[in-house]
Formats: sequence, C-alpha cells, structure tokens
Amino acid sequence: MKEIISPVSRYAIISELKAEAFLNHTSKGSNHLYLVDHRNAPNIVREIGRLREEAFRTAGGGTGKELDLDQYDLSENHPYQQLVVWDPEDQEILAGYRLQRCIDGERDEDGRLKSPTSKLFELSDKMVEEFLPVTIELGRSFVQPKYQRTAARKGLFALDNLWEGLASVMIQSPELEYMFGKVTMYPHYEREARNIILAFMRYFFPDPDQLVRPRTPLVTEEELSPYFNLFNGLAYKQAHKVLSQEVKKRGETIPPLINSYMSLSTTMRSFGTSENPFFGSVEETGILIRFEDIDPARKERYIKNYQEHSSEYEGPLYIPSTGSNAEKA
Repeated sequence: MKEIISPVSRYAIISELKAEAFLNHTSKGSNHLYLVDHRNAPNIVREIGRLREEAFRTAGGGTGKELDLDQYDLSENHPYQQLVVWDPEDQEILAGYRLQRCIDGERDEDGRLKSPTSKLFELSDKMVEEFLPVTIELGRSFVQPKYQRTAARKGLFALDNLWEGLASVMIQSPELEYMFGKVTMYPHYEREARNIILAFMRYFFPDPDQLVRPRTPLVTEEELSPYFNLFNGLAYKQAHKVLSQEVKKRGETIPPLINSYMSLSTTMRSFGTSENPFFGSVEETGILIRFEDIDPARKERYIKNYQEHSSEYEGPLYIPSTGSNAEKA
C-alpha cells in the first residue's frame, strides 16, 4: 500500500473555483457547490483523488495507490464530472461525488456503456434502451474523514449537501429523470448485519422489471429470504426501526449513505450486491432513483434554493497571494 500524496496547494484549488463551475449555495451548512472535471480543474481533481483515497482507505477500502483517480476521472473524451462541496470558511473540499450522463458515456465495440457500474452489473436491454438515455451515473461519494469524525454542523450536513448538488444538476437538465449508482459496504462489516440490511433493501426496494443484476452475486436471494420475515406486515417506518435494532444487536449501525438513500425515495430500486475486486474488495449494491419521486419536502427545498441562489456566485472567500503560507497549505 502506497503513501497518499500530500495535499494539493490551496491556492491552486481556489484559482479553479470559477463562476462557470458554480452550481449553488447549500441550504444547510453554508457551503458552496461546484461541478468540474480534470480538463478545467486538474488541481481540484487531484485533491479529490487524495481525499477519496484517504476516506475510503480509512473505512477499509481504497485503491492502495497514492490517490484514487482512474480512467473514468481522467478520460480525455468522456471524463466523469466531479461534484464538489466547498467549505468557504475552512477553504477546503468537504465532500464529493462523481457523475456522468449515461448518454455521454464511452461505449464498447458493441455500443454498450463502459462504466464502473457496468463492470460489476449486467444491464438489461430495457435498462439500456429506456432508462440510460435519461439517467446520470453516480459513484465514489465521499466525506472528508475529519468532517466524519466531528459532530459540527458542516459534517452533519455533508450528505444533504451532496444530494442538493445532485438536485442542482438534475434541475439544470430537465431531460434527466434517474440517478443510477452503487452504495458501499466493507468486508469487515458484520456478516449477518449486512445480510439483514440487504434483505431490507430487497424487501422494500425491489427491481420488479429485472433491469439490472450483479454479474457475480455476493449474496443470493435464498440467503436473504429468511430475513424477510423480520419485516413481513410492517410499514416502512416500523420496519426501519426493526432494522436499526437488529443491526445494533450485532454491534453495527446502518451505513450513513445507505440510510440516506433509503430515506430519499420510496420508489428506489435495488439490484443486488457484487464484490468490487478493483477497489479493496468492497461490497457494492446497485440502486436507481427517480428524481421526480424523491421526498417531496426535500425536493421542494432543493428546487427553491436553486431558484433563489444558483446565480449568486461570490467566488472564494479570498485568494492567498502567491508565495504565502496559505499557498502551501
């Protein structure tokens, strides 16, 4: 395992936070949202690679390399965009997500989408023909570790800030309808607690049309079916309480991103779980969310905030002078 690179110059990062990359102010946490790629913000993307590797390695995954950037981040013709949550007070990247419109993605010789998710999951013809043209693919969400370790409001709102950034992208492109990606669990997570969570997702967020399936399923339907009895006859909120209790009995908590996804939309689809040998053997569950169906109160807040503040680019709080200590930070 290699040593992670040193932080990128703060001056270099701030100099790339330009008006054309600005998305919005967050409605919680007083942060700023930007959308960049490696061609217009190479220093920001390099810092994202550093922070991602740090965050995922801390949690038990990661690439083991100096930073987490791959061919999808660095493609010359089809680079994934990077959603950045910028903390203007501390002047650093708080969290991030990468994304790409599936219709813009690179294709193989058969015309099939080449993407991180399609490496692990097989997409049906219906998914490819009807859903992908109006879908963005998401991946590599992270919150900087130091914000995870604190109860400060910046850390508490990090996931909501990411959702607000994704909502801004969807609002800008009304032809987009779906968000497609993966949620991650780690090999050290207690096995039965994991299976109970996966059973809950399968029970409440099924894929009736068989749109997507793991190429190599990590857990079979037969292995999950005994846990369905925990939730039979229960409404979602009551079943979620049971889920939390059962996971807690086994010394675990529901991973925050999974909890966040499940609270976002009642019509979310889950697609089973596959081990990712390319990323520390983490366990990834495919999901699909329709933007129109996300929690109405949250969606209304995101839309209202976008309409009121998306044009209010203020630039960075300050730009350190060349040669100052801040430049080296």
